[in-house]
Amino acid sequence: MMVILSTSPEETAALGERIAATLEGGEVIALSGGLGAGKTVLAKGIARGLGIEDEVVSPSFTLIQEYTDGRLTLNHLDLYRLDSIEEFEMIGGEEYLYSDGVTIIEWAEKIGEILPPHMKRITITVEADQHRTITIEGIRL
Repeated sequence: MMVILSTSPEETAALGERIAATLEGGEVIALSGGLGAGKTVLAKGIARGLGIEDEVVSPSFTLIQEYTDGRLTLNHLDLYRLDSIEEFEMIGGEEYLYSDGVTIIEWAEKIGEILPPHMKRITITVEADQHRTITIEGIRL
């Protein structure tokens, strides 16, 4: 486990780029943190690090965005609006848990019991001074 302090969105995005450099495909990254913690900022950094040029946006309303123009396909899921594992299965979410690309899941705790054992976990906590503490499990930088 690694703990990193981020003092700006730019630092959080740069960390995402560093994470992307370690990815080989097949990874599932569970992103946890409250609203506005920086989950999407980190996802944008990972996308940039994978060479994705499309604008990466939070898929809160679409639930799933796929980006195929990078070194690896990026599947970006946002489960904020889901209420159950059954809803996740109904939208075809399980296929992304075992894809050849990289799957980033915001609000992954909503499907915790079906997350694959090989998943990586990143938790972002907003501190009183608005800095972020980012805890990374399963990824070596």
